[in-house]
Amino acid sequence: MSGVLSTEIYSQVLETWRKSPMQKPKISKVTVNVSLGYGGERLQRVAKFLESYTGQKPVYRKAKRTIRAFGVRKGESIAVMVTLRKDKAINFLDKALEAVTRKLKASSIDKHGNISFGIEEHISLPGVKYDPELGIIGMDVIITIEKAGYRITRRKRNRKRHISLRHRVKPEETMVLLSETLNVQWI
Repeated sequence: MSGVLSTEIYSQVLETWRKSPMQKPKISKVTVNVSLGYGGERLQRVAKFLESYTGQKPVYRKAKRTIRAFGVRKGESIAVMVTLRKDKAINFLDKALEAVTRKLKASSIDKHGNISFGIEEHISLPGVKYDPELGIIGMDVIITIEKAGYRITRRKRNRKRHISLRHRVKPEETMVLLSETLNVQWI
């Protein structure tokens, strides 16, 4: 444990989870986003790479508005993303954390306990070789963390409900969860 999270808070969080297992958060999903800023054949190659590496079919994302200076038109596909859940999410996350040497900034956690980080070069992922047709691409990895029962905020039938603040994931809980499950070090 680094100096970002004190051992006192670390042990308090673990004690809370031991007393009340429903309070322990879990990794809900991992979203991987690769944005090129333009479409075409290279974007399709990126989508094929993402599909082969993650084992999940990616979705193309479209530009929301036209930006003439960059040559982007509204409605043009400019990015691909894939959402991973359960075992696929954990497997990809383990590889992605290897690419960043298992060190993450504590400041990249939002107030709801979600965290995002970037991988500058995809060739730093384990098992990936350089492909001259693909080039070098970077990607954003977003980890969504939830506690049990959070589904009631998204449900369609029987009305959505509000989650109290004490049941939301705190940044400290995210730090402890990722340190315990994936050996993440915080800087």
